[in-house]
Amino acid sequence: MNRQIILASRPSGEPKPENFRLVETAIPELNDGQVLLQTLFLSLDPYMRGRMSASKSYAQPVEIGGVMEGGAVSRVVLSRRPGFEVGDIVQGRTGWQSHAVSDGTATSAPLQRVDPTIAPISTALGVLGMPGMTAYTGLLNIGQPKAGETLVVAAASGPVGSLVAQIGRLKGCRVVGIAGGADKVRYLREELGVDVALDHKAPDFAAQLAAACPKGIDIYFENVGGHVWEAVFPLLNDFARVPVCGLIAHYNDEGALPGPDRLPMTMRAVLSRRLTLRGFIVSDFAAQAADFRRDVAAWLHAGKIKYKEDIVHGLEKAPEAFIGLLKGQNFGKLVVKVAD
Repeated sequence: MNRQIILASRPSGEPKPENFRLVETAIPELNDGQVLLQTLFLSLDPYMRGRMSASKSYAQPVEIGGVMEGGAVSRVVLSRRPGFEVGDIVQGRTGWQSHAVSDGTATSAPLQRVDPTIAPISTALGVLGMPGMTAYTGLLNIGQPKAGETLVVAAASGPVGSLVAQIGRLKGCRVVGIAGGADKVRYLREELGVDVALDHKAPDFAAQLAAACPKGIDIYFENVGGHVWEAVFPLLNDFARVPVCGLIAHYNDEGALPGPDRLPMTMRAVLSRRLTLRGFIVSDFAAQAADFRRDVAAWLHAGKIKYKEDIVHGLEKAPEAFIGLLKGQNFGKLVVKVAD
């Protein structure tokens, strides 16, 4: 039997356990050209909140009763497709389920082999996967870091932000990392070696950020929005670049985002300071996938970058872990270990 987490209902505001349901279905017979996959690790990522909504976005929402969307690392357990052998480890967007049938070629979810000799296979969902490529392409293409510049990174202890911070250091930037809580701030300072680590939960966070950036901010990698963005915006220098990767502080908002009365002043500052604010999706830079894997794998091998994983055990734990993710309860890349 195939165990699946399906979308039982669309959430209003924060997702709740009742928005998900665990079901069992029969595994279908394989056709020629298909492979049967057993999920080993499932990735949980903030963008999945958008897939739970019926609102128009860059991707289709999950249908009610449909399997929750998500990337996974899997093992081929049966193959009727040339080029895929039993025992191969692959990565693809196979969803929140224990097994999946794939032809390996779907443009939205092609299967990619994972080389277990490079790093633990779970990293194909993190530092060597979509979050890592998001950090790499967003910072280098939009942020365009230069030695001596000040780079501020929101959610800097997470899978995207932590790699942004470390690549920024490799490029010679002065890096200010922002996270929530003393443990995460300590990790930024002691493990990742950022120049300044700040807790956005501090009551005087905005004043601390201003003091940490006496020469202003040249690059701000946006993962959060909310009060962090409000503290950053006045400090942006002329010609500052802002790659907008996510707005996790607003994913559970209902209705329009607050602050339309401030839009004219915001746009005036964008004009007068000649700011670059660009939202992006990692697939925008799909052509750079080989460069990303080559560079980040080399940095990992040389010990120039580190990564942290937050592993939850059991497919049935995915909804609870995902709800916690949207509240910042994870520490590192959140993955669910589904099977050995």
